[in-house]
Amino acid sequence: MAFLVGASAPLAVQKLAIPFVCLLIAFLGYGSQLLFALSPDLDPGPPTQFQKWVFNALLLCLWWTYYQACTVDPGRYTFPPPEKSLGKEANAPAAGEGEEDSSKQLGQKGHRQKRWCKKCRRPKPPRAHHCKTCARCVPRMDHHCPWTSNCVGLQTFPHFVRFLVYTNVSLWYLASLLWARFAALWSNRLLPAYLGPTTTQLAWLTIFTFVCAGTSLALGILLLTTLKGWLFNTTMIEGWEIERHEAVLERRAGGGSYGNDGDESFWPDARARPDGGGGGDSFVDAVEFPYDIGLWANLCAGMGTSNLLLWFLPFAGHPRVAGNRDGKMQGTGWEYEENGLNDAEDMWPPADPAKTRHAKVWTRQRRQDMQEERERFENEERWARPEDQREAFRQRQHRDLQRWEGKILGELEEVNDDEGYDFVDEAYAPRGGIIVDEGKQGWVNADGEHLGDFGVDEDAEFDEPGDADLVPGDEDDDIPLGELIRRRKVKTRDEDDNR
Repeated sequence: MAFLVGASAPLAVQKLAIPFVCLLIAFLGYGSQLLFALSPDLDPGPPTQFQKWVFNALLLCLWWTYYQACTVDPGRYTFPPPEKSLGKEANAPAAGEGEEDSSKQLGQKGHRQKRWCKKCRRPKPPRAHHCKTCARCVPRMDHHCPWTSNCVGLQTFPHFVRFLVYTNVSLWYLASLLWARFAALWSNRLLPAYLGPTTTQLAWLTIFTFVCAGTSLALGILLLTTLKGWLFNTTMIEGWEIERHEAVLERRAGGGSYGNDGDESFWPDARARPDGGGGGDSFVDAVEFPYDIGLWANLCAGMGTSNLLLWFLPFAGHPRVAGNRDGKMQGTGWEYEENGLNDAEDMWPPADPAKTRHAKVWTRQRRQDMQEERERFENEERWARPEDQREAFRQRQHRDLQRWEGKILGELEEVNDDEGYDFVDEAYAPRGGIIVDEGKQGWVNADGEHLGDFGVDEDAEFDEPGDADLVPGDEDDDIPLGELIRRRKVKTRDEDDNR
């Protein structure tokens, strides 16, 4: 579906999308009526008064819903303001507790993981993603649509659905008018040519027919995909995540590889763990999609109302993200009803095995570097003799050379999958403890789509697994430095007060 939503198109192309759509609507909607009015010889003649009223009413609804889809804000999160005064800081929670409390508010029951946006420098509520075009986290982000120059999110999804419905209905109605004229041409095919329409009229009729058919086909596919997501309460991004999770589970069962084009060189399951367990994906548990809460509830949740009459009314409203009151991040857009099929709430999206492995190895490598640096400074006073200093320098040089070979050369050369890997606490890593590439290639679905093809800024995505054994303490590595300093100050003040 990425080729239809076009979120990966260049920015210069996206800027021309709205003018192109407006010209296309005007060309098909009013150009066709002009052709019918100026071609009395084109049987069955100009449209009737009723046909004109119906067609123009559909066009009016189309224009309005398109305007709403382009201009309505997809939703914004309002977080509690940071407490800057010293008096407030003294009463603030200890280091890490404030973030933990806000994360618990985003998933009250059985919270499994904390989600953090590295670009917004804020917690990431469930189902939210950071849009690389809008440059902020969008509630219940479906995808970024360049045809509306706006994100399809919590507040814009109803308008986007209405726009697709009225657009397709208008195209189908126009197709019926065009078909009636082609049927008349076929029935009059034996008459002399001078009694029928001119060549120019036939050419324009053919052009309108082909443009109408191509546009109807593309928007029809997009409408069916959007309606499917509406019925099952899934977004395009979540559909991609579901497919990825199913691929991981299939791979864990020995049914394939977690990579592209059947490449089994990416973390193959055949390589057993030191504890005798399965392959690298064996720690990934099956997670059911939690937001499919029933057909009627899904439809009501998507439109923000249970009033059926308001679902397709062009002037109807939309759900709104709940405002922040008294520092409580709850309500619409902050939390979503779940079906209870999982052991705990807030378990979606499932962990990405590639990111988890990389985070684990990088975290331990970073800690090892810090420990070595600390030991070097602690022992620096003991290196009184020049030969001791030279020996220490040679040791550091040897370690740096090993890391250079493991990281830089690993990026330039393909490493044999059967050689060159050591075990690092149940995780596989190249010798030197570094995993290059950081999964930049990423997983693609059956259509070859990346997560970024739907407009998501993948560099801002960070989900901290709840299992502390996987990535111990890794949350501090992605939280901004200013936040860590603030926590350190709060912790120091609390320790002084306890004394």
